[in-house]
Amino acid sequence: MELKHYFKIVIKKIWLIAIIVAIGCIIAGIKSYYLTTPLYQANAKLIVNQSSQNAGAVNMNTLQMNIMLINSYKEIIKSPAILNKVYEEYPELKVSPGKISVASANNSQIMNLIYDDTSYENAAKSINAIAKVFKEQIPSIMNIDNVTILSGAIEVGSPSPYNSNPPMNIAIAIAVSLMLGLGLVFLLDYLDNTYKTEAELESDLGLPTLALVMNMNKEDIRPRNQSSSKNKKVGEGAYATINR
Repeated sequence: MELKHYFKIVIKKIWLIAIIVAIGCIIAGIKSYYLTTPLYQANAKLIVNQSSQNAGAVNMNTLQMNIMLINSYKEIIKSPAILNKVYEEYPELKVSPGKISVASANNSQIMNLIYDDTSYENAAKSINAIAKVFKEQIPSIMNIDNVTILSGAIEVGSPSPYNSNPPMNIAIAIAVSLMLGLGLVFLLDYLDNTYKTEAELESDLGLPTLALVMNMNKEDIRPRNQSSSKNKKVGEGAYATINR
């Protein structure tokens, strides 16, 4: 019985729920397609290890030293010593240090360089340039040649932006607005203390209905003789004669 009651409440206000869902979808669509600037990520991987001429001397101490050096390399990549060289060799890229991020897994010798940009092609070219310049400059900065480019970013392609997914955003908007619509409908019904049908009145009071007062309009309460007299013209009324 309760489920039927809830279902009737939803059906009664289905138009309100539909409006809320439509507004949510419109807002999500406008934000996704017009108000969000798409951003793309390109990444390159570097591996920190000893050069081939020292490969025979590699041991656990060397590996631990390489892993510890990664923390220093994360800062060096964003330093003017590297970026100024990138500016000189690739002035058209306009590389920004704020768009660079460096990550590495624990106890791993692999560094993942990431560059964000509104153009994927520019992001890929920028991160490849940074990786190349960093590999060239690190021997003179640290007096050790232990950086190798493991993989570069693919400069051609059309990947999706990572900060905007319109279909997913609209789907989330539908789910959220649907829950908001249902919540609002049940709240309005809870706050409504009026009786809409005699069945509701009988259910609350436990008394039978003896009489009903139907909804009446002006035509229903207008006197009948008033409406008929309006159609008569002057002089057409019935007059009584007096006999002298």
